[in-house]
Amino acid sequence: MSDGQRLFLLFGLLALGGLLYLLAPVLTPFAVSALLAYMGDPLVDRLERRLPRWSAVTLVFLVIFAALALIVLVLLPLVEAQMTKLVARLPEYWARIQASVFPWLENTLGLKAELEDLGALPQILAQHWREAGGVAKGVVAAVSKSGLALLGWLANLVLIPVITFYLLRDWDLMVARIRELLPRRVEPTVVRLARDSDQVLGAFLRGQLLVMTALALIYSVGLTLVGLDFALLVGLVSGLVSFVPYLGFLVGITLAGVAALLQFQDPIMLLPVAAVFAVGQALEGMVLTPLLVGDRIGLHPVAVIFAVLAGGQLFGFFGVLLALPVAAVVMVILRYAHERYLNSRLYAP
Repeated sequence: MSDGQRLFLLFGLLALGGLLYLLAPVLTPFAVSALLAYMGDPLVDRLERRLPRWSAVTLVFLVIFAALALIVLVLLPLVEAQMTKLVARLPEYWARIQASVFPWLENTLGLKAELEDLGALPQILAQHWREAGGVAKGVVAAVSKSGLALLGWLANLVLIPVITFYLLRDWDLMVARIRELLPRRVEPTVVRLARDSDQVLGAFLRGQLLVMTALALIYSVGLTLVGLDFALLVGLVSGLVSFVPYLGFLVGITLAGVAALLQFQDPIMLLPVAAVFAVGQALEGMVLTPLLVGDRIGLHPVAVIFAVLAGGQLFGFFGVLLALPVAAVVMVILRYAHERYLNSRLYAP
């Protein structure tokens, strides 16, 4: 590649980045639709062996948006109800902590002044929650303040299903058209890297999402059978953070243990709570992860933790969400670079 071509490519990438930055407000429905279509395309391809393409696309489309509707209409109200119940019981739980834990901390560590400052914490949290009026009410109020914002939300809600349907229908065609545009000299390398990245991203996005959902269900049902009041809340939190190895288990068993002690005031109730998480961890390691994810990601647990922390530090919440997919693609590129290095003159004796 000549210097002029490199300069042209650099300016092209800069122009593309600037254009994406300017169009960011209108790209949200397209990005969400592309993610949904990417996750649903393999299922469409499998169904296409027995059904026409349009029938397979319609079936997968209905399943995806039925699941999303179920989450919005059923799960969110239940979560908000448990959050409201938790905030209402905070003063009661805090009184138990002050009566049992605070004296031990004061006598052992001498934290009397610091503990006194924490005394009003439950009342502050409850007051803020009452003023907010709950999650759903707060979102509706924020959106309703601006008619333009409300129209934007409605437009996105309408556009996402429409765009998703068309992307699902033409996904294979678009991939083929992009491949045709690649220069023939680099086409094999780009296709190979894209295929490897697709395997890794597919394993993460589809497999890990199913693992997280299964763990959230296992923990929620198990803790409900134990009798824990906030079983759904603890189960969802544990499932959501389980994309980091062992973090879901540690966070979940800690939250569930504290909630069980505050609710039952009997240390023996820690045994069934621990049993629930032991079963969940065993199923994750022996069944869920090997079956749904496999070893295609290949990220070391230390690398996973570093990627999540680095993504959060650099880009906040969205950095945490994108950390592992980006790290997986970077890993594919690094493996290719390592292979090229081993076959280069630099490595030769």
